[in-house]
Amino acid sequence: MIPTEEMSARRREIEGKLKQEEETLSFIKESLEKSDQLTKNMVSILSSFESRLMKLENSIIPVHKQTENLQRLQENVEKTLSCLDHVISYYHVAKDTEKIIKEGPTGRLEEYLNCMDKIQKAVEYFQDNNPDSPELNRVKSLFERGKESLESEFRSLMTRHTKPVPPILILDLISGDDEMDTQEEMSLEHLPESVLHDVIRISGWLVENGRNQDFMTVYFQIRSVQLDRSIKGLKDHFRKNSSSTGVPYSPAIQNKRKDTPTKKPIKRPGRDDVFDIEIDAYIHCVSAFVKLAQSEYQLLTEIVPEHHQKKTFDSLIQESLDNLIMEGDNIVSAARKAIIRHDYSAVLTIFPILKHLKQMKPEFDQVLQNDPDKEYNMPKDGTVHELTSNAILFLQQLLDFQETAGAMLASQETSSSASSYSSEFSRRLLSTYICKVLGNLQLNLLSKSKVYEDPALSAIFLHNNYNYILKSLEKSELIQLVAVTQKTAERSYRELIEQQIQTYQRSWLKVTDYISERNLPVFQPGVKVRGWARVIETGFNDGLEELCKIQKAWAIPDVEQRDKIRRAQKTIVKETYGAFLNRYSNVPFTKNPEKYIKYQVDQVGEMIEKLFDTSA
Repeated sequence: MIPTEEMSARRREIEGKLKQEEETLSFIKESLEKSDQLTKNMVSILSSFESRLMKLENSIIPVHKQTENLQRLQENVEKTLSCLDHVISYYHVAKDTEKIIKEGPTGRLEEYLNCMDKIQKAVEYFQDNNPDSPELNRVKSLFERGKESLESEFRSLMTRHTKPVPPILILDLISGDDEMDTQEEMSLEHLPESVLHDVIRISGWLVENGRNQDFMTVYFQIRSVQLDRSIKGLKDHFRKNSSSTGVPYSPAIQNKRKDTPTKKPIKRPGRDDVFDIEIDAYIHCVSAFVKLAQSEYQLLTEIVPEHHQKKTFDSLIQESLDNLIMEGDNIVSAARKAIIRHDYSAVLTIFPILKHLKQMKPEFDQVLQNDPDKEYNMPKDGTVHELTSNAILFLQQLLDFQETAGAMLASQETSSSASSYSSEFSRRLLSTYICKVLGNLQLNLLSKSKVYEDPALSAIFLHNNYNYILKSLEKSELIQLVAVTQKTAERSYRELIEQQIQTYQRSWLKVTDYISERNLPVFQPGVKVRGWARVIETGFNDGLEELCKIQKAWAIPDVEQRDKIRRAQKTIVKETYGAFLNRYSNVPFTKNPEKYIKYQVDQVGEMIEKLFDTSA
């Protein structure tokens, strides 16, 4: 009985749990159905959203593109209007600036220069874009008129404000270096600051835009007259005021002057004699010239462009320097006449001048110094330098005095070999001396060659000079004399010449490298190569034209060497270019090959044949 009841209870329990599980399963099924329904609804919503988004995108993208096109069109219109305004402004330049140009730059230089800049831009525009326009003639005429006004203003400013330096101020300047107890260097104000500023602006504009150098002639003429008048004024002042007690200085200097053994006033018997006064005046004029020339050079460097400074300065001081030389000759002539009359005391009057000139020489040399390695002192075409020709000429003239020169060199020897003097020993000394001269000349030329920015022109310069030296040695007995102590001199010069030729030839690599086989891409048959045509045009064609244009102006005076270099270069370039044409003439790199293959092989050779010939 009991087991039956337990089984019944157990069954009821199991049935209860089963019912619960069935309810849970039913709930899960309902949940899954709801989830599926929600998923379907979500998919439907997303599909609808995607569809609507695509419709929106299809509607917006054309609008966006249209808007973008409209914006681009608007920008183009604005740029076009801006360009039109810019172009139209050129047609108004003459009208807007004519009044100012007619009135001149006096009192409003900056405004005037701005107008000139506008006119110049208008001239350049019409020349490039509408050379037949009547407006071009109008603005060109206005530009020339304005340039003439600037030149006139430059002349006027220099003439009005250039005045001789007062004698007292010159005397203060002369004595200021050694006699004033101050470390401040005395300086002269040749032009008022505002005037100097205007003069500098005008000169700068004329050089940069006017391409005119006439104002430099005006400058040195006016300043040269002023320099001469200043020195003559000092001389007149000295003659009027000279006395046995010395020369009158300004109070600032006079109170500080001290008589030193070198600066003590000269007190000679008969100082009141006219000749003595002339000598003292001349001594002071020499010192004045040096000081004034230094001051003039400082002023000149602010106004005249650097590459014109030396020539302008030389012209500026030439007249005053000639007058000083002439006065010195007159004093020497007067002393000679006195000697003819057996008045030998007149020679004593020359000694103070000689002493003073010796003291002034370092400062005088500094004023007139010239840097031989400046670019404007170098031959522009790389030809033989003046130093080379002068050095060779000196050595050739030395051949006429071999024995004398050898004897002089032997007399300076302190070695035991010098005591046993012989003609052979003298010849060896002279040979050593010539080799030293040639060695120093070579070092100097190497230094000068570095002035050139183009290594190829530097090589041509050295080649010309080395070749000139070798040819000059061979034409005279110098080569035999050099060979006494330098057996390989001739071979060394030939090696140097060949080295420079090789250096020059490397300048052509920037042209031939573009078409050399190792730098060209590998082409597949029937495949068009994009961008290569531009490489040929800008690399080879433009490079060839540029090199020929530049090197055409260079010079190689030796015909044999010139032809040799041309032949060698022509062979190299023609072979490279010919191989290029043969290999790649059928490559489809462009639809218009004749546009990029501008030259045939023979034409390239003809272009190279015109190198080093300005007449070609």
